[in-house]
Order: sequence, then C-alpha cells, then structure tokens
Amino acid sequence: MTSAREIESLLQSQLNEWPSAAANYAALTEVKVKDLDFGGMHFRVQFNPARAVSSGAKVDAASIKARKCFLCSDNRPECQQGMEWGGRYVILVNPFPIFPRHFTVPCTDHVPQSCRGAVADMLRLASELEGYTVFYNGPCCGASAPDHFHFQAGNSDFLPLAANLEKADISILKNCAEASLGIVDSLPVKMFVIDAITPEAGEQMFDLLSESLPVADGDSEPMLNMLAYSTGRATRLVVVPRKRHRPSFYGTEGDSCMMLSPAAVDMGGVFVTPRLVDFERFDTDTLSRTLKEICSGTDELAEVVVKLQNRN
Repeated sequence: MTSAREIESLLQSQLNEWPSAAANYAALTEVKVKDLDFGGMHFRVQFNPARAVSSGAKVDAASIKARKCFLCSDNRPECQQGMEWGGRYVILVNPFPIFPRHFTVPCTDHVPQSCRGAVADMLRLASELEGYTVFYNGPCCGASAPDHFHFQAGNSDFLPLAANLEKADISILKNCAEASLGIVDSLPVKMFVIDAITPEAGEQMFDLLSESLPVADGDSEPMLNMLAYSTGRATRLVVVPRKRHRPSFYGTEGDSCMMLSPAAVDMGGVFVTPRLVDFERFDTDTLSRTLKEICSGTDELAEVVVKLQNRN
C-alpha cells in the first residue's frame, strides 16, 4: 500500500531537485481565482498560465505520432523520479500542477488510454491515498496523452465536488451488498455515482454503466471523465458522461474564442484558464454554454437509465 504521506514526501523531494517543477508549484500561490455559483453547484475558476501545455495539447493522431511520449520512462526528464505502485504503475509529480499537490500515475507500459479493466485500480488507489481524489480523462475528454494510459491525483480539498454532492439528491439505480450505482441529474453537471465497498464491486458496477453509455464510431470507449475519492464508508466513483471534447468556441484566434479544454478537474468544479483574457470574461453564461455543449444532458442520461434498467 502507498500512503498520502509517502507521495507527499516524493513531492517535497522532487521540488528540491527539479527547479522548473518547483517554479510552477511556487507560482500556484499567486494564481488568480474566482468563485461562481450556478444551478446549485459551486465552481472555481483558476487562471493558470502553466496549464497552456495541457489545454493546448494537440491530440490528433498525426500530432501524437510526431512526438515522443512524455509519460514513457525513456522520455521523461532525468530529474523526474517516481514511486512504483500496484505492480504496473508509477506515481510521478506532475510538473504543470493545478492542485497544490498534483500527481500523474502512468502505466509502466505504453498502452492507449482506456479505462476498461482499470477501474478497480483507480478505486484501490483512491482508497489508499486518504485526502486525495484520483481522476481519469478519457482519450477524447481531456487526456493530453491519449496514447499512454494514466490516472492523475490531487488533494481533494481543492475540488468543490464532494461538497456539491453532499447537497445533491442521488437516485439509486442499482444496488448490491458491496456497491451501489446512482444518478444525479438535478445539477448542471449530470453524473453517475458509484459507492463501492470493494474495488472489484465498484468495477463491476462501472462495467454495467459503461455498457449502457453510447460509444461513437471509431472510439474505444464512451466519452467520460471520472473522479474517485474515499468517503470514509466507501470509495466513491463519479462518472461524468461527455458528448464533446472541447466547446465550439475553443481556440485562440478571434474575440469569441476561449482556450477552454475541460477535463475531469473542470467537471469536479475547477475550471482552468491558461489565458488571463479568458479568466476575466469567464462567467456563469460561459459556464452554462460550456456544460451544455460538452456534457450529456437530462435526455441523454434518461436513455442510459433505460438501458441500465434492462440489464441484470
């Protein structure tokens, strides 16, 4: 098992040895932040220039083929050291942080981003790292390295997600001795919630959900973001179905464009804006438009629920 104390020790060691990463973490203390309340949810908007690398990442097949994979051990910076976990992962300090404590957890093998068969690992890691949220971005939903499977993790108290869910009504759709599957469709971000006593039961419940979600032609899995954290009683997996990678107004050319590339952290309640101009004009209208364009709505989720109810 790996503890929160161990990875925090890794973070401190890396900040002492890796100047560029240390500078990016130091810069977090001066990022601009503003709060928005919308539709019964609390959101935070962060102006974070260092995240331009991720928000602007080219994830088309040609661009990926043309660059070296920055998550493979042979291509990582010499000063980036990691901690082995689970027999097939390594925990690394993320050098372009959103969280005050931000980690990337890539698979040791270069395999594509796909959550199939890896959800139990995600839940297990979240249960071990008390006080942390482990999250997953689908290959078409914010992953800046869709060619290399990875999770990420950050300190939970940074995200409004858990507090937002504490006030929400969760309608239970499936229930067994060790896991339940519910839906939250009354909030601006529509989501499914799995509470699991064991990682294996949580993965089985996720598989039922995944088989009921639409998969676009040519995609390997449903479009989604996932976040997992311990509630004390169980490990909670939040699944946010998506229908679009980036909003229609994504870009840097023209006054109507904004550099917004929402991923799991944004779905967890913190929208990241690498450009000051976007931060300053990000308001509830921007938030509403973004969520309507990229997230599945009530009607889409109703179709998923019907499919779920027809499954054993």
